[in-house]
Amino acid sequence: MEELGEIKSVCPACYRDGKIQQIDAKIIEEDGKVWITKKCSKHGSFKDIYFSDANLYKKWMKYEVTGTDSPDVKTTLFGEKELYSQHKSQSVLTNLLVTNRCNLRCSYCFMNAGASGVVYEPTIDEIKKLMLQAREERPVGSKAIQITGGEPTVRDDLFDIIRMAKEVGFSHVQLNTNGIKLAESVDYCKRLKDEQVNTVYMSFDGVTKKTNPWIDQCKKAIENMRKVNLKIVLVPVLIGDKNLHETGKILRFAFDNIDIIRGVNFQPISFCGRVTKIKDENREKQRVDYVMMLEEIEKEFKGEISRDDFYPVPFVFPISRLIESLKGESQVEFTAHPGCGGATYIFSENGKYIPITRFIDVEVFMDFIDKQSDKRGPFKKVRIATAFLKKINTFVDKEKAPSGFDLKKILKDAALGGSYDSLREFHYNSLFVGSMWFQDSFNLNVDRLQRCVIHYTTLEGIVPFCAYNGLGFGDKIREKHSLPIKKWEEKTGRKIKDDLWKKGPLT
Repeated sequence: MEELGEIKSVCPACYRDGKIQQIDAKIIEEDGKVWITKKCSKHGSFKDIYFSDANLYKKWMKYEVTGTDSPDVKTTLFGEKELYSQHKSQSVLTNLLVTNRCNLRCSYCFMNAGASGVVYEPTIDEIKKLMLQAREERPVGSKAIQITGGEPTVRDDLFDIIRMAKEVGFSHVQLNTNGIKLAESVDYCKRLKDEQVNTVYMSFDGVTKKTNPWIDQCKKAIENMRKVNLKIVLVPVLIGDKNLHETGKILRFAFDNIDIIRGVNFQPISFCGRVTKIKDENREKQRVDYVMMLEEIEKEFKGEISRDDFYPVPFVFPISRLIESLKGESQVEFTAHPGCGGATYIFSENGKYIPITRFIDVEVFMDFIDKQSDKRGPFKKVRIATAFLKKINTFVDKEKAPSGFDLKKILKDAALGGSYDSLREFHYNSLFVGSMWFQDSFNLNVDRLQRCVIHYTTLEGIVPFCAYNGLGFGDKIREKHSLPIKKWEEKTGRKIKDDLWKKGPLT
């Protein structure tokens, strides 16, 4: 056994008892795997997997960076003692929970009104305040928002909410949905497109009815979104004894629909809410880390895609730094902790799958980008542009690259266009494959939490994702600002059970 580092964490047993108790923890390597171990003076020792491959862990951790202080992100709420004093990363994506009502009852979901017994649904005026709170966040206002739930499509005013997001200045609007409503109506999909939803984040837990009971509805939703050219990212929640074995098949399904599916964002299960009471043996069966996920992809694609093709989120931090240097103004920084997730881009051509890492030396390329940010003095932009034009083709192995791939043209168009849309050609030919494994009380690393880049805008302020869900602050916020189901039904004249999906014809 080798100790790799000391961290701060929390006791899961104290958390189950309603108290967030910070304790010391260690990251250790044992039998080629990396674990988080910790001991509470009251409840004893705990051990949970972190990375099933120590080599991948060490590769990813090399890219840790420290972001800019974000004073508006809450480090504690409701009188709990601070786990840390200052948040260290900006909002790359803001989650806006517009309802906890849902038309489904997924086994692992603890948030929906049916499970919690209360209805959380901010008014349209409150939603505007929540959006402005995120847009005005220091040091850089959030530019991307995800409208989430519950199931957002149960709200009759969803289109008004989407329109408002654009009006207050969000340049990227995502809708997080189970897809049921989108499967029922192509006209609904068209309205989402007309209101300028950029991406639909759609739940997609498997390719069979056993793992994904709503697979037919998912496929119909994809068909409807294809008709209106509304781009999709599949979001599978991976559970060890349920659907982990279909990880590679989910990815293959995405490739088969690459014209409309732009990415897959795998989310290994987190034990939040009521599932914090899960027995240790069941948690071990269900727990999935990045390596387990990547092993399934390697099996399915027989080495065409491997764990070595994936890099952690902060790997691309030099891009933010370069844009900031060129524009002379603060940019959103990708400074998440390396343990927060990793990703790659994979091209599909003639039945073959080509990760970007197989034809671009991404590490050398990123190092080159980082060095350009250090240039100073007059004509800086010209000097940087000249360096790119001179060096860019040296990073690409044209014999291994997809046919027609021209990195120089892609970057030139991006520079001239000055927007995300300028990279359309790159995205059209590739699939983004990523994963974000959100923390819970069993595996929480306070250093990771401090660098969280996905935040909730709430009626109690801006809250990091893993504090909102993994430490239960979201439960308390919703409880404080909710109505018991019975009172909500009396107030609205509606019934919660009427939200439930009633199988009907697909159009």
